[in-house]
Amino acid sequence: MRTRFTTLLLALALSGCASTARSRGPNADLPRSDARRVAVMAVVDSALGHINSGDLVALSDLMLPEAQFFPAREQAGRGGTYTVRTMAAQRAAGKRAPIIERGYDATVRVAGTIASVWMPYDLWAEGKWSHCGIDLLTLVQVGSTWRIANFTYTVEQPPACRMHPDGVPAGYKAPPQ
Repeated sequence: MRTRFTTLLLALALSGCASTARSRGPNADLPRSDARRVAVMAVVDSALGHINSGDLVALSDLMLPEAQFFPAREQAGRGGTYTVRTMAAQRAAGKRAPIIERGYDATVRVAGTIASVWMPYDLWAEGKWSHCGIDLLTLVQVGSTWRIANFTYTVEQPPACRMHPDGVPAGYKAPPQ
């Protein structure tokens, strides 16, 4: 009987601690936080889908009007360079040839109405390996909708980055070793 009582007290104490922990801070409510991470990744997945189909207008629809793209490239022996594209410039580009960009192992952070996604990717174009790198997106929640505020990405080659764990996409050639 004493063991059951001790177990019951321990369970009550732990459940009390758990509910107290959940009530602290914007990310303490785990079910809500998980739902928010899923909503953020849905926007990121949609963005990759539009990038892959070449529909830059649909991609710009996921962005804030003030949003920017920052492609960052390493230049051999000269450090890094970057360019800036606004949402309006992205939208004006319209369509381009389809590619395959695959993100994986995303790290999603959500705090209040902001979120960030850090995700390695590889990119294939014209039947072959093009490059790989990191996509870093910042999103802002506007009403009930998440919008991309910033899309920064590196443009690199191995060994600085690696191919998607699924290997070479169907119909593409493996890069030379």
